[in-house]
Amino acid sequence: MVTEPTDGVYDITCTERETGRIRAYLTDDGTLVDTGLPETTDALLDGISETGVAVERVVITHADHDHVGGLDAVVEAHDPDVRLPVGADPEVAPRVDGFYGDGDEVGPFEAVHVPGHRGHQHALVATDDDYAVLADALSGADQRGLSGGFHLPPGKFTDDLNTAERSLEKLLDYEFDVGLVFHGSNVLEDASKTLERYVLPP
Repeated sequence: MVTEPTDGVYDITCTERETGRIRAYLTDDGTLVDTGLPETTDALLDGISETGVAVERVVITHADHDHVGGLDAVVEAHDPDVRLPVGADPEVAPRVDGFYGDGDEVGPFEAVHVPGHRGHQHALVATDDDYAVLADALSGADQRGLSGGFHLPPGKFTDDLNTAERSLEKLLDYEFDVGLVFHGSNVLEDASKTLERYVLPP
């Protein structure tokens, strides 16, 4: 299933499960963010084909299996440039064309280091648009049975919950209307304000 949560950004749902959907995001400049699970590569490649966008580069937010599982298949099918965050194990990729770190420009994004869920995790804030891909720094609140907004991912999936919470303060330096997550529902308006209310409650 492919949707367009904001102009020029495609949400490719690779599979839906009781625990939530597995996603990748593709921008209209050819940047694919993450690649789903190994067993969802057919759905990922079909979704890419449905968008009509040629994949020029793959940017991995962090090296969990549900974010890098389709990387081999994408590289074989599209031969893109592959970028991993500093600290990620290069063995997760068939090849690595470069690493990026906090503040680096990668594709249409500025990378923001948001450790906690994983030490090398980065969110990606669009530099010329009004959205951010938030990796697993945040989930949609509905993943936790709550209505609307953001929530930290469950602690059992997070290396250091305290660090994960502190990392969210870095995202308050950015303004974006749309916040794209990999688990739970996206926040499609006033995402920065929604995040601020979550991080800095009254």
